[in-house]
Amino acid sequence: MRFTSSPRGARLARRLVSHRLDSWGHPYASTANESLTLIAAELTGNAVRHGHVSGRDFHLRLTGTADTLRVEVSDTRTERVPPLSSHEPPGDSESGRGLLLVERLASRWAVTPRVGGPGKTVWAELSISGQ
Repeated sequence: MRFTSSPRGARLARRLVSHRLDSWGHPYASTANESLTLIAAELTGNAVRHGHVSGRDFHLRLTGTADTLRVEVSDTRTERVPPLSSHEPPGDSESGRGLLLVERLASRWAVTPRVGGPGKTVWAELSISGQ
């Protein structure tokens, strides 16, 4: 789905992820739903904050198999690619922990060039086997 590159768009995307996971059999209070919703919130928030290009939306894709849930967030800003290894910010810093959360919650995550247009896709997978 496509969302406006705004805090409201990020909030709607996060809510959609949680609702869709619930409809797929991962209840709102389950570990899978809570973890992937938090990951989606961080990725969509970053797309709005760091990947925003005026007049361009961000895209979110949610897929799942019996073993894995995957969220992909694409924006149109090519030059701002997040680092794949996160470092903890200073203790008094008010930001900079989002990708650290993604790194710790996700089974795998990475950044790839956006297919079909300029920009990048940040994706994260959550292994749900055994949950």
